[in-house]
Amino acid sequence: MWRRVGARPTFVFLFVVCVACGYALWRARGPLLAVDYGANPWLWPPALAFYGGAIWIQKHVKRHLTFRIMAGVPELAEDRTGGRLLQGGVYARVRHPRYLAVTLSMIGWALFTNFLATYVLVPVTAGGLAAIAWFEERELRDRFGAEHDAYRRKVPMIIPRLSGLRGQ
Repeated sequence: MWRRVGARPTFVFLFVVCVACGYALWRARGPLLAVDYGANPWLWPPALAFYGGAIWIQKHVKRHLTFRIMAGVPELAEDRTGGRLLQGGVYARVRHPRYLAVTLSMIGWALFTNFLATYVLVPVTAGGLAAIAWFEERELRDRFGAEHDAYRRKVPMIIPRLSGLRGQ
């Protein structure tokens, strides 16, 4: 559907939705931030570990993605040919490393701030990202066919397998 609408109207729509969601969250910030569990220095080391993992993943993702790819321009182009399926580097361990990085940083943020609202946002965000990944999988399957099917069989969607990491 978005391809038929075009890139510019799609990005305008997404911008309006993001601003509206931001405004709604800002208006609801009082009740959302009312439950504060207080600063807990024991949670800071794991928070930093989650942030560190997210930063490491993002650093490796940026080696493979241009801004146009990250913005979704190829998915909105009328000509769906071209491009390549990313399967190397961090993409050899997980198909959607950006979503893993966002989830890890959200967990780190929740642990560091220690507000109920941030703990609630972690599963909400992770669920939303899983839904987006599902839609992206459909698009990638349409664009890359059997190559993507083979990739899907050997690489997990968001949560990497821990087996086989020792040798690297």
